[in-house]
Amino acid sequence: MEKINADDYRISAKISLKDRPTKVDLQATEAQIEKKLAKVRGKLSAMQDVMYAYKKYAVLTCFQGMDTSGKDSLIREVFRDFNPRGVVVQTFKTPNSAELEHDYLWRHYVALPERGKFAVFNRSHYENVLISRVHPEYVLHENIPGIEAIEDIPKNFWKKRLEEINHFEEHLVNNGTIVLKFFLHLSKEEQRERLLRRLEEEKHNWKFSPDDLKERECWEAYQEFYEEAINATSGQETPWFIVPADDKATARLIVAKIIRQEMKKYHDIKEPELSEEIQERIRFYKKQLEEK
Repeated sequence: MEKINADDYRISAKISLKDRPTKVDLQATEAQIEKKLAKVRGKLSAMQDVMYAYKKYAVLTCFQGMDTSGKDSLIREVFRDFNPRGVVVQTFKTPNSAELEHDYLWRHYVALPERGKFAVFNRSHYENVLISRVHPEYVLHENIPGIEAIEDIPKNFWKKRLEEINHFEEHLVNNGTIVLKFFLHLSKEEQRERLLRRLEEEKHNWKFSPDDLKERECWEAYQEFYEEAINATSGQETPWFIVPADDKATARLIVAKIIRQEMKKYHDIKEPELSEEIQERIRFYKKQLEEK
C-alpha cells in the first residue's frame, strides 16, 4: 500500500482546484484499505482517550465538499470507535430563526468542543462564504444594517468575511483548539453517477432531492468560491487538506491518517499523573478495597 503523508494533501501555497486530483491509487484493495482504516481508527480512539484525560486541547475537524462527496459516511467510519463522550458531530443546515438573531458565526461558536473533546463540523462556518456567496439572497436573512437588497452587499464583503473567519480560527488556536479542515474533492462526473444511483436504487431514493440538481448547475461557481476560500484561509496552524473523494474508502483512510499524523505533533498530550500524596497511599487504598 502506498504511504499516506499528510503534507501531500496540506495546502500551504496558492492552488487551483482543477489541478488537484479527485482520485488517488493507494495500490491496495478495498479490503486492505478498510483493514488499515480499522487499525488507524483504533489508534485515534486511544489518542482521544488520553486527550480527554489531559483536558488542555480541543480538536475541531471541519468537513466541506459538494453534495454526494461522502461527508456523512466518512464521518461515521472515521470516528466510529471514539468514546461517545469524547466526540460531538454538528451538522449545519439553513440557519433557524433563533440563529439568525445573532451574527453568522454565533451558531458555530456555541458548537465548539470542550477541552478534551473532538467536534466534527459536517459543513461548517465556511458555508457563510460558499452557499451564501452562490446564493447572496441568503445574506438578506441575516438582517445586517445597511443591506436591504443584494445590490447593497459591498464589493469587499466576502473578502472581509474570509478575514473574519481567519481571526475566528486564530482565536481558537490561541486558546487551545486544534483546527483541521478537510475539503472532499469530488469530480463532477462522479457526482453525476452518485446522484443517478440515488434514483436507480430504491433504498437510496430518500437521499435524492430536486435541489441537488439545482445546486449542480452552480458547480463552477462553487469550485471558484471553494478555491478562493481555501487559498485565503489555509494557515500553518489552521490548515486545509484537499482529499481526493471519488473513492470513498480511500478518502476515509486518508482523512484518518492525516488526523493521526497531525495529532502526534502534540507531544505534551499525555495522561495526567497522580499526585504524590495519592501515589504514596496507593497500597493503603488497595488494602481498604481488599478488606471490604
